[in-house]
Amino acid sequence: MPRRTPRNVLFDKLRTPRRLTGFLKTASVCVLIAGVLSPLTQAAAAENATASNDYCGGQCSDILPPGENGNATLAQILLNQAFGTQPSHAEDQLGPYANLATGYSGLTDAKINTFFNDASFGVPSDQVASTEKPAGRSDVTIVRDKKAGVPHITGTTRYGTEFGAGYAAAEDRLWLMDVFRHVGRGQLTTFAGGAAANQGLEQQFYRNAPYTEADLQAQIDNAIAKNGARGQQALADANAYLDGINSYIDVSDSGRYFPGEYVLTGHKDSITNAGTIDHFKLTDLVALGSVIGSLFGSGGGGEVNNALSLIAAQSKYGVEQGTKVWESFRERNDAEAVLTVHNGENFPYASKPDDPQGEALPDPGSVTQEPLVYDRTGSAATASAKSTSATAAKTTLGSARRGMSNALVVSGKYTAGGHPIAVFGPQTGYFAPQLLMLQEIQGPGISARGASFAGLSMYVELGRGQDYSWSATTSGQDIIDTYAVELCQDDYHYLYHGTCTAMDKVEQKNAWKPTTADGTAAGSYTMRVWRTKYGPVEYRATVGGKKVAYTTLRSSYLHEADSIIGFQMLNDPDYVKGPKDFQSAAQHINYTFNWFYADSQHTAYYNSGDNPVRASGVDAEFPVWGQQAYEWRNWDPATNTADYTPASAHPNSVDQDYYISWNNKQAKDYTTASWGDGSVHRGNLLEDRVKKLVAAGGVTRTKLVQAMADAALADLRAEDVLPKLLKVVNSSPVTDSTAAGAVNKLQAWVTAGAKRTETSAGSKTYANADAIRILDAWWPLLVKAEFEPGLGSDLYGAFTDNLPVDEAPSAGHGPTGSHAGSSFQYGWWSYVDKDIRAVLGESVQGGLAQKYCGGGSLSACRDTLISTLKQAAGLTAAQVYPGDDQCSAGDQWCADSIVQRTLGGIKHGKISWQNRPTFQQVVEYTSHR
Repeated sequence: MPRRTPRNVLFDKLRTPRRLTGFLKTASVCVLIAGVLSPLTQAAAAENATASNDYCGGQCSDILPPGENGNATLAQILLNQAFGTQPSHAEDQLGPYANLATGYSGLTDAKINTFFNDASFGVPSDQVASTEKPAGRSDVTIVRDKKAGVPHITGTTRYGTEFGAGYAAAEDRLWLMDVFRHVGRGQLTTFAGGAAANQGLEQQFYRNAPYTEADLQAQIDNAIAKNGARGQQALADANAYLDGINSYIDVSDSGRYFPGEYVLTGHKDSITNAGTIDHFKLTDLVALGSVIGSLFGSGGGGEVNNALSLIAAQSKYGVEQGTKVWESFRERNDAEAVLTVHNGENFPYASKPDDPQGEALPDPGSVTQEPLVYDRTGSAATASAKSTSATAAKTTLGSARRGMSNALVVSGKYTAGGHPIAVFGPQTGYFAPQLLMLQEIQGPGISARGASFAGLSMYVELGRGQDYSWSATTSGQDIIDTYAVELCQDDYHYLYHGTCTAMDKVEQKNAWKPTTADGTAAGSYTMRVWRTKYGPVEYRATVGGKKVAYTTLRSSYLHEADSIIGFQMLNDPDYVKGPKDFQSAAQHINYTFNWFYADSQHTAYYNSGDNPVRASGVDAEFPVWGQQAYEWRNWDPATNTADYTPASAHPNSVDQDYYISWNNKQAKDYTTASWGDGSVHRGNLLEDRVKKLVAAGGVTRTKLVQAMADAALADLRAEDVLPKLLKVVNSSPVTDSTAAGAVNKLQAWVTAGAKRTETSAGSKTYANADAIRILDAWWPLLVKAEFEPGLGSDLYGAFTDNLPVDEAPSAGHGPTGSHAGSSFQYGWWSYVDKDIRAVLGESVQGGLAQKYCGGGSLSACRDTLISTLKQAAGLTAAQVYPGDDQCSAGDQWCADSIVQRTLGGIKHGKISWQNRPTFQQVVEYTSHR
């Protein structure tokens, strides 16, 4: 039946019972009571559904908060808003997930499923909660388990299996799926309301993928045409999946147990049931895919920002020295960076050319960002709305993709049981309902359990097969390039191969009015994108006095549907029988991900993505001229296809002693687009712990989960940089009482393990709270005082545009705000580490071009650190944690806390901070087919 979740992008306005009082009075009591009832009233007397094709021996587990049930009827939403009651299975995975933070130290293998679900195939007969034959079909059965309500879909035909997958997806995520098909089309505000966060969300994705309906259909046609029998099977699967979704829409509409958000947003009438829920179609799946790919699987961009910081560096230091300074901060291939493939193999990609060709750096002061939003009226014209647009643009146009996700995989050679162990999963943020959903699918050619993005769950995308598991982290290698197209005639024509060519104008006009769910005043705007053969226009500037438009071209642009074949293969037990087959499947995924694999004998890794082969001499870091000489090799603008680097050139490995990934550098000489792959990266938190476990041997599932959970509570700055800062401070006796008190607190915190953890479960108070407050306040102050005097304010500002200074748990994360869990992905910790070590006279590989702290003087550096430390120590908790719509000022625990951002009407409580995957698996297979 339907389900829901907490505080939100879409339903911030639906926060207090008072707002709903009048609405409750207008609703029929009969309707409310009927809405509470589940459409699944079958007796739990199903046959034993436990599968015989499971080779994990009860040692596969998973977790996905807040809960499987992401739909809720109108009555359930109103009861949740008024009294906090939860629909069944709406948040039963949130508590176990949260409790690991304080429970991991006492973990044993026997207790793992206290914090995770049993991810074995099938459902024991005494654990069957319900059984249904969707639409009365005889070729598919959906069994739900009692513990988590996960759908276990078993089909006797391929069509029936996929029909069941679509039906189950709609049961669990119909409203969310509808939301994101509108996000993918840039139509969220019209559909769900004009809240500023909704405006930001649709703008963020429309800028990346301004597709017309024809573009969406063409992507389907092309993906099917080039993949033979598998392409035809994917099309048949997608159509069956859609039939299942639409069947549920029809029965839930006629039965009046559809998601209540349709009423609250004005699409359905609670009394007469007037209104419609539109059926899903194939192009909706592509729109959904474009959102997920853009959010998690499209590394690159930021070339204009790179050019601006290079120009600032050269302006300050001169061309030669300025370039050296820039390169030292860029850390393209830092010798001290933690690597996923650490066996010495190198995989050169996007390296700096010896003689760069075709660069089109802007004239100083000429760059302006291309507007996206026009013709604002009403609430779209407010300062808040404009600020949200600016944040969305910055999130989209930079190279810092907040991909998140981590993986810890250990070879069987180093485990107690002799079999590989993996603890891995994607960090996809925290939403209500969750973007992902759990399912098991068993049918002809499909045998898998795990997580899939709602609306794209015809296959399991991250999970397990019969005798293997796989997962992914965002990789971020550069598949996006920026071209400078010379303008001609006017601002909307450009030279393409010498011919003056008109840009294509693509528009989306949106308007909204207040609803019960979102009281935002009426407003409207038009999103307008100008497209060229080299991609959408993002900036305008002059280059050598010539007017140009800077465009961005992504290799996965117009190819959002291509990855379906790779996922189909991963679900096929007849295709994946070992690590090489796994790597072959991953090669069919065109988004930028790191893929990990484990079975009872082997581990493996593969980095996916369509990496374009660039013209000789092109530096991927900077804009180049939109001319034939600098295009991707054999690029066809009509289909946006080109030559791509071969699979062997992508970082890959089988049976390395261990693998770790937390969006860190993949391998030696493999340049990622985002900045910050240096000596200190959050990947080090995993590397240090797993390396130690492997050295000791006898690794167990418990030990690997503990390593992950321990890293999830670590403050990267405190663990890896603070000891060196204190070494400088303590290089002479600290005589100032304020500074000395702060140093003592910080040192005690480091000694205690440098964790951000509660004094006890549920206390909502941090141990070492003062030390944490001091470091949170000190870090931005010390970074600025350390680097700005030497760099100058212009260059310091330009570098902070390339890489933010800090990403503490309470920091914001784009249009959806803070409370997002993921932390310490981007920041200046490597710069501080290298600079402080240099000032201390320690060895530094790949150091910065000069010493910055105190101009290189240890005593002057110490004075800078002590001065800023005193300033930080004097700031109150209310100043450091100023409060927001979730927390009062000064509430440190709350400022860090994770909030399930409501994308629907159901709210959940906050949980204590963890820096951890949202969906996570713990696996150790005992045998193989």
